Amino acid sequence: MSRLIALFAAGLVLAACSSSESPAPAPAADKAATETASAPAPAPAAPAAPEIPVGECGDQGSRPAEERIANTPKWSTASELENFGFDVYRGDSEEGPFERLTGSPILGAGTSDEPHQYSFRDDSIDPCKDYWYYVEAISTSGAREKFTPTFRAPAKRRAAE
Repeated sequence: MSRLIALFAAGLVLAACSSSESPAPAPAADKAATETASAPAPAPAAPAAPEIPVGECGDQGSRPAEERIANTPKWSTASELENFGFDVYRGDSEEGPFERLTGSPILGAGTSDEPHQYSFRDDSIDPCKDYWYYVEAISTSGAREKFTPTFRAPAKRRAAE
């Protein structure tokens, strides 16, 4: 099975309702502080962690799919060998148990020297909970192998207090 995917490239990303804002640039050093040898310049403050927005928690099943908050695991390959496809699993903790989310496998590229990118949109989440995911590769002979490490998707909202 180790021949299934020749190389796991580009790592994996979890994209879900996240801000794409860059942290503010560090403030310029004070001229007086740089000229005084006895007073070192203060270290720039670490940017504050983004605040999780307050919102509705729980089942989103009554909302249209395009309005649901989702976790979207993404992964890629540099090349593939006898790759039938992938299944995506989710758990409530890093230790599991994990449930398969894909009704049928996400089709792989078979045997290919070309890079490929894959993703799965999980809109069946409670936006106020953390989840853990991993991706399993399936060979054309049916052998299964864990393809990614287990990774965490943090909550997208917090309940109103």
